[in-house]
Amino acid sequence: MTSESASQSISPGRTDDIPPSFDERTILTTVLDYARNTVHAKCAGLSDADARRAPLPGSPLMTISGLVSHLRWVESAWIEATLLGGAIDAPWTDEDPDREFRIAVEVPLTQLLDEYRATCTRHNELVASLDLDTPSRGDLGWRAEPVTLRWILFHLTEETARHNGHLDILRELADGVRGR
Repeated sequence: MTSESASQSISPGRTDDIPPSFDERTILTTVLDYARNTVHAKCAGLSDADARRAPLPGSPLMTISGLVSHLRWVESAWIEATLLGGAIDAPWTDEDPDREFRIAVEVPLTQLLDEYRATCTRHNELVASLDLDTPSRGDLGWRAEPVTLRWILFHLTEETARHNGHLDILRELADGVRGR
């Protein structure tokens, strides 16, 4: 597939995953933004009722709304808390570590998507001036050595892309729409 035909296969309003230049930072941020935009494409036109539906009997928290909420909070945890060493007012607790999934079904999908977009925009601004080798300042809990901004951007791409696969399946189960 040529880059022209690949670009033509992208849904209207979606950005392309081919970066304007091929330096490492541009590749990392372009592909992450593409994965983030895919979340919005997968949710386009979906009703709140369908976004709140948990169609998998063994996974009662697996909803489209829950995944959007989760992605928003994962972004904040990695960028604001882990990388920058700040505090976030995350919804999860020790008693309810999946609370961001649970409370999302009470929030309109458009609000969840708007919050996710605003979070991603803020994070792009927060890291724009940082070197890719910038070490994390927050506590990782599972590792003594810091991770780098480079690793966090790559990890957020992986996390978002993995959950886009879940969104794809949930969307098809919700209303039959595929391949956004």
